[in-house]
Amino acid sequence: MSLQHKTAFVAGGSTGIGFAIAKDLVIEGANVVIFARNSDKLTDALHQMEKYATSNQKVAAFSLDATDNEAVKNCFNNVIEKIGAPDILINCVGIAQPHHFEQITYQSFDKTIHTNLYSMWNTIAAALPYMKKKGGHILNTSSVAGYLGVFGYTDYCMTKFGIIGFSEALRQELHQYNIKVSILCPPDTDTPGLAEENKTKPEETKAIGGKAKLMQPEDISKSVISALKNGDKLILPGFDSKMTWILKRFFPSLAERIMMSAVKKVQKQRI
Repeated sequence: MSLQHKTAFVAGGSTGIGFAIAKDLVIEGANVVIFARNSDKLTDALHQMEKYATSNQKVAAFSLDATDNEAVKNCFNNVIEKIGAPDILINCVGIAQPHHFEQITYQSFDKTIHTNLYSMWNTIAAALPYMKKKGGHILNTSSVAGYLGVFGYTDYCMTKFGIIGFSEALRQELHQYNIKVSILCPPDTDTPGLAEENKTKPEETKAIGGKAKLMQPEDISKSVISALKNGDKLILPGFDSKMTWILKRFFPSLAERIMMSAVKKVQKQRI
């Protein structure tokens, strides 16, 4: 599929992976609308996108709390009336607040659930009536922690595993409308979100990550652009994420032993 002249909505498009994807979509010739809560970051992102846009392209940014169902519906309806319905919907809204299970407050858990799951449900529900009329492509961002349970990520894994199941079920429902559904499972990526994660991340979690290569948002975006063109269902950027998926799928006991070995090593050092 050519991305030129397509209209793409990117939720969580002001920073990190979402912004990298939005910028590359502009470079590919698409009309791109980004959504996020922080107005200042949105403005900066929009200025960057405009540098790559031609006079025939539409680029825009709207402040939006994607966890607010009514706000998403109203915003999407207004944007679609002005710019047009999306051919592509990218969901990159998400947070991780890693900690030991018993130290994750209910408020923190609730925020993770709302941010990672409600936001995705809301954007798809708002865009779908329009997308059903012409087909399109939905891309939902999960994680390596969406198919591999990781120490310290109990609430995060709950949401990211859920995104994979949700996306697979949704793909079956939307096939009749010629709407593809893809799942992005990035590994640790050098984003502002990762910097926040590291503030509370247990030492065991850091040890499991080990020497895995830290990817850049631009690298993730290249995989996404390729997947959008080819219609790939599962996107595993980088060597480490692919090998982890193979290990988990075909050798699950070995995957668990490797992780537990790292966990026990840290815990022994603590004694």
